[in-house]
Parts: sequence; structure tokens; C-alpha cells
Amino acid sequence: MIGYNYVRCRHFDTLTDLTRELHDYVHLFNHIRIYGALGYLTPIQYNLEHFKKVV
Repeated sequence: MIGYNYVRCRHFDTLTDLTRELHDYVHLFNHIRIYGALGYLTPIQYNLEHFKKVV
């Protein structure tokens, strides 16, 4: 469950606030946070490099 622990025990005034927070969380994990298993790249960087080699 993506984001479950991120939003657990937090209060959001509106569904829009919750949606914004989840969007920010997913953006963080896809565009900013690096992964050791991916050669210390973000998932987006890894995919771009991988697809350059495949295509």
C-alpha cells in the first residue's frame, strides 16, 4: 500500500489535501529518492537509462 504509513494518523481537512499529499509522496519516491538497488538512481532516471539502451 503506497503511502499508507505516510498518511496514517494524520488528519486531512479535504480530499483535495489528501490527494495533494499522496501526489507529493509518489513524486518524492519516483523523482527524488535514490535507490541503491537501481545503481543509486531514481526510478525515473533508471527507466530513462534502461530504455535508451533497449531502443
